[in-house]
Amino acid sequence: MIGRLRGTVIERATQSVLLEVNGVGYVVAVTPRTLHDLPRVGEEAVLHTHLHVREDQLALYGFDSAADKSLFGMLLGVSGVGPKVALSILATMTYAQLSVAVASDDIPTLTTIPGIGKRSAQKLLLELKPKLDLADTPLASSGPLADVREALEGLGYDGEEISGTLLDMPPDLSIEEMLKRCLQSLGRAGK
Repeated sequence: MIGRLRGTVIERATQSVLLEVNGVGYVVAVTPRTLHDLPRVGEEAVLHTHLHVREDQLALYGFDSAADKSLFGMLLGVSGVGPKVALSILATMTYAQLSVAVASDDIPTLTTIPGIGKRSAQKLLLELKPKLDLADTPLASSGPLADVREALEGLGYDGEEISGTLLDMPPDLSIEEMLKRCLQSLGRAGK
């Protein structure tokens, strides 16, 4: 397995990078976020990599953090999720955002990811809930944020709007103050 590469960036494309390591050029598929964080052509870069082996192809996927690489591997463990869809998920959401969406059963947010339909979103929820560490997720299924989410859903707001608003909410506020701030934020977004 090739787990990590350190080398010179030779070429940057829209979805990959060519990294030269000791005279060998490796084409590594990356997310736009990873590509953005990489140094310029000619400079040294480090990528945490996942080697995906199929009978007709070897493909390297690169990440700027070991956590993203780990999440990529976890996503590949979900039935029906291949490397392209897993990379699409990582290009769209961070670990924290994915954890929030999974903890709050937010299918509408998951279906905004290219390649994820309603059925795939349901599979993600079912198979990722036991794997992701949701205890520290601010939108776990119990507690003040869950109460605020429930109240906002009762007022007709959809899960995606609610998740976006609650993500930035300071956890030390009272339920009433959280609800007030969410309504103000959602009111501005609706104008």
